[in-house]
Amino acid sequence: MTTASNGHDHNGISDSDHFSPYRSDGKLYGFVCVVTGATQPIGKAITHELAAHGAACIYACTSTPGEDYQQLADEINKLHPNTKIIGYPYKLTAEEDTLGLVDDVLNAWGRLDVWVTSSGLLGPPSIADTSPADLMKCFEANSMAPFFALKYAPPAMAKTTSKGSYPNAAPKDQKYGSIVVVSSVASTYGGCWGPCFTMSSHAALGVVRAGVAVLKGTGVRINCISPGQIDIGVDLKGFDMRGMNSQLPPSTLQEEEAQKKHIGLERAGLAQEVGRVAGFLASGFSSYITGANLVVDGGASTMNPMTLPI
Repeated sequence: MTTASNGHDHNGISDSDHFSPYRSDGKLYGFVCVVTGATQPIGKAITHELAAHGAACIYACTSTPGEDYQQLADEINKLHPNTKIIGYPYKLTAEEDTLGLVDDVLNAWGRLDVWVTSSGLLGPPSIADTSPADLMKCFEANSMAPFFALKYAPPAMAKTTSKGSYPNAAPKDQKYGSIVVVSSVASTYGGCWGPCFTMSSHAALGVVRAGVAVLKGTGVRINCISPGQIDIGVDLKGFDMRGMNSQLPPSTLQEEEAQKKHIGLERAGLAQEVGRVAGFLASGFSSYITGANLVVDGGASTMNPMTLPI
């Protein structure tokens, strides 16, 4: 691990033991993180991964009232007792609620380091089933939440603070942060579900691409994760075919033979595999990556993008 005393410098940013973007181990000691959609399978996996990286605190956020945050906290604390999980229900598409969350984070911890939006919606499977209200809900969930993260997280990420007394604490003496937008492969092409899923996923990637210039000079990076066919454990019998309660199409919609034919790795992905990519983008292992779209689809869109069926 390098330190400031060795003279290395990255455009005026000194190496240090506690400055995560240049930690050789990629750990997130001292980091305070926000994960939206934290009780959905992918958000849950991301929360687990950030805790495994040593984050001091993770705000597990959802816009669904009555979620069982305690179960998530108990699961994580059994494995990572020094990471504090704070269940935080708020309307993620409401500006005032987002500002309230940022204020609460800064008042409690004095810093903010990672913001992951993982709260997307599928939407209806056809244009005939899609109402203007459905389209707006998808745009709100898929691209408005990333927009608020881009707009309001960076000023909070610029705050520095001395080392606290909480577990996994570390000082923050340089401004930095990472915004991670979880979208889908529908961010770059159509046909993998309904039209509003494609439109709103493209908009989510647009937030990331616009964000690179917006964030110049802030020390904050922004990147997109675009999952493909992910096994999120949704049973077809309980699946809302209009997609207004689900994040991604369940892998059970695609038979095993079709997966072998159309996916390079011949299987659906796992939520944990998306979570690991988020952990990478949050950590110093990705310190020179911003504006990227990391496609996590087992090679499906590269191998056969025109015929990928759902």
